[in-house]
Formats: sequence, structure tokens, C-alpha cells
Amino acid sequence: MHEMSLSASLLAIVSDYAGRHHFSKVNTLRLSFGALSCIEPRSLELAFGVLSQGTPAQDARLEFDIQPVVVKCLTCERESASEEFPCPCPQCTSSEVILMKGTEELKLLEMDVD
Repeated sequence: MHEMSLSASLLAIVSDYAGRHHFSKVNTLRLSFGALSCIEPRSLELAFGVLSQGTPAQDARLEFDIQPVVVKCLTCERESASEEFPCPCPQCTSSEVILMKGTEELKLLEMDVD
């Protein structure tokens, strides 16, 4: 379960910012990652909840901005959103598609703090 190590990394970032900017409580963390990044949001919430006990991020809410899968068709040259990959082109049904987006790594976008 790599969500534990991701949560530990997030808490290290929170701790660093808390030390530099002198806040005592994190209300919300807004996170971004690709739909194909193998991050399970519910597992990340559970891991974060366990590891954040006794830290400024205890009881913080996680908000997810999940980036969609985008493929580019080599036949019709259109970019399209898709629910999965591999997949045929949603426009022309060609199987000649390449993955353009959806594998982005976990990023911390915003922290709402007190």
C-alpha cells in the first residue's frame, strides 16, 4: 500500500511548512494526480488519517483533483478524454492511440491552514 508512503511524504511537507510559516492546524489539503497513477483516494484518506494523528494535519480534509486520461489518435489526430487505457479512439475507433495525460504524480496544490 504505497498510500502510506505518500501520506508520510505529505506530512513531511506539512511539517516543513508549519515550521517555516508558524501555523498550528491544517484544515484542508488539495491534491492532484492522474487517473492512471495507481493512487486509490479512499486508501490515501485512510493512511493519511492514521499517520496524521498528533500532527497539525490531524482531522484535515483531503480534496482530490484527479486528472483524466487523455489519448491522441494517430489516425484522426484528435485528442480525447477516455475512461481507461488502452482504448480505441473515441472519435474514429482506431486502435492507433497514444497516452497523453492521466499518469501525473501526486502533487500538493493548496493547504488551508489556521
